[in-house]
Amino acid sequence: MGTIDASDLLPAERLRTAALEGEVTQLHRGDAHASEGDTFDIEGTTFKVVEVREERLGELTDEDARAEGSSDLESYKRRIERTHDLEWDDNRTAVLHRFEPIS
Repeated sequence: MGTIDASDLLPAERLRTAALEGEVTQLHRGDAHASEGDTFDIEGTTFKVVEVREERLGELTDEDARAEGSSDLESYKRRIERTHDLEWDDNRTAVLHRFEPIS
C-alpha cells in the first residue's frame, strides 16, 4: 500500500478529469499499475484503489464499460480496438483497477 502518481494508472488527462467528475471509476490495463489500498491524488482529491484483479475481456459487461466512460460494451470494444490498434479477443486478459474518492 502506497501513494502512486495518478498518471501511472490514468495516463490520459481526459481519464483523470473523468475520474474527478465521477464518470470513470475503474480502468482495465494490460498489467497491474497499482495495488489494492494504493492512493493517488487528482487536483486535491484523493482516490483509493479498492480492487485489482485480472480478468478475461469476455467477462466485461455494459456496467464495466460505463464505469470506464463508455456508453456500452460495444462502444468500449471499438474504443479499445482503435486506441490500442488491436482486435478484441474475449480470451485476452487485462487487469481491473477499481478506485473511489476518499477525500
